[in-house]
Amino acid sequence: MRIILIGPPGAGKGTQAVAVKSKFPVDHISTGDILRENVRAGSPLGIEAKKFMDSGSLVPDVLIIEMMRERLAKVSVGFMLDGFPRTVAQAEALDELMKEMSMPLDAAILLEVPDETVVKRLGGRRVCSSCGAIFHVTGNPNKIEGICDICSGPVIQRDDDREEVIRRRLSVYHKNTAPLAEYYEKSGLLHRVDAGGPLDAVKAHLESVGL
Repeated sequence: MRIILIGPPGAGKGTQAVAVKSKFPVDHISTGDILRENVRAGSPLGIEAKKFMDSGSLVPDVLIIEMMRERLAKVSVGFMLDGFPRTVAQAEALDELMKEMSMPLDAAILLEVPDETVVKRLGGRRVCSSCGAIFHVTGNPNKIEGICDICSGPVIQRDDDREEVIRRRLSVYHKNTAPLAEYYEKSGLLHRVDAGGPLDAVKAHLESVGL
């Protein structure tokens, strides 16, 4: 099984990836993890990527693709890509890479969530600045406001979970990543999943498309 997970921030890609991985022998490959691993290891690609990351610039596609090539070469069963591709240009580059490696994609799963649901999900998230435990003001509130249930550390709202930041991230998603739906629909690989409801409902929908 070789699939791609697509969706806006807050769609639950990471959560669903864990669920799929528990059922199928696939590697969960996150672009962010690959970048951090290469930078931490001081690999030639990591050193080059760090220059862009330190300056606040996007890491060029050519570096990302090379990192993906190295990572995919280690796959022994199947894979699930999370966070890549983010643009049609990256999707086209990935297609070429898959042809080179004789590893055609089986499906692209689009987790669809209304913008307002994303804002509520991420805007209500709170994180313990000491142990990293995650809470939510409505879904999983801490017993004492501002205090972690686990370690009694301070619970805060991260800067990237503020509404204005979330809406900027959504704007970038709609501009750059949403067109991937049309790209993969044309190739017959796209499966749309309503990810705006409860986790059990999303899980059932994923199972209906073979996951």
